[in-house]
Amino acid sequence: MNAEPASNLLRRPGPPEPVHHVDPPRASDPRFTEVVPYHARLVSLYDQAVFSEGPTWWPARDILVWSDVEGRRVLGWHADGCVRVVIDATPFINGNTVDRDGNLIHCEHGNRRLSRTSPDGHYEALVETYEGRRFNAPNDVVCAADGALWFTDPAYGLRLPRQGVLAASDLGHHSVYRFDPADGSVRRMADLGQPNGLAFSPDGHTLYVSDTSRTEGGDGHTIHAYAVVDDRTLGEPRVFAEVEPGVPDGFRVDHRGWIWTSSEAGVQVLSAEGHRLGLIPTPQVCSNLCFSPEQQRLFITSKQHLYALDLAAQ
Repeated sequence: MNAEPASNLLRRPGPPEPVHHVDPPRASDPRFTEVVPYHARLVSLYDQAVFSEGPTWWPARDILVWSDVEGRRVLGWHADGCVRVVIDATPFINGNTVDRDGNLIHCEHGNRRLSRTSPDGHYEALVETYEGRRFNAPNDVVCAADGALWFTDPAYGLRLPRQGVLAASDLGHHSVYRFDPADGSVRRMADLGQPNGLAFSPDGHTLYVSDTSRTEGGDGHTIHAYAVVDDRTLGEPRVFAEVEPGVPDGFRVDHRGWIWTSSEAGVQVLSAEGHRLGLIPTPQVCSNLCFSPEQQRLFITSKQHLYALDLAAQ
């Protein structure tokens, strides 16, 4: 795996491309248009990936990074419009987040582990086993306020040869874990059919986790909510929302507590109470999304594409 390969420029600096033939945002609640104006339009920042996932803003480099899972690269979009390869020949990296020290944290399907890349490009493995057995294929990850890394571990990377390495599960379950880099401990926090996206509420007292087992013949197309107790224990789950059409692959929670989730139709926005606020249609199935640092721009991954949509002033 190579950080910052020499020939890493994929798109030259320049303005984004307009996206045609896509419906404008649709409001189900007047609060939605205060944040996503009707006139807001998608733009395309890049369209040459194979399968885009795992977007996150990396403050240490002031870039938006995302994974081209099947292209086996981590890409970076810069404010001047250029796109560069940040990491090449990846082990099918999917989800990314940033830890409290500014490192980029990765979910590796191929190596079945978490890893990290420092701002200066140093790469190292973090954790790859639970009770002596290898994880399935870590999918998405989030950093809690105390520095612990919470991640989902479904089986997709074991079953999709273009996104991982075909293998049997060593664990026999699909779980959410809490890894503490300070002491190396790993705790199994919850089990789901196929746990996928996850995010904390603004106060850190609720953890949201999606179950996307519908894609594997199950019933899951659901976001579950768990009360977080003392930063390291979860209460009983409750169904927060069922997402139609498709599944809630990846999602984010904004400073209001609104949940912005991917779906087959685009980005669906839900209030903290679970009420549907509106929809941002996308030309293809949306896989994941994230915000700029001030939450004034929404970045969306969707198959070959990285899209963006400017939001109203917060």
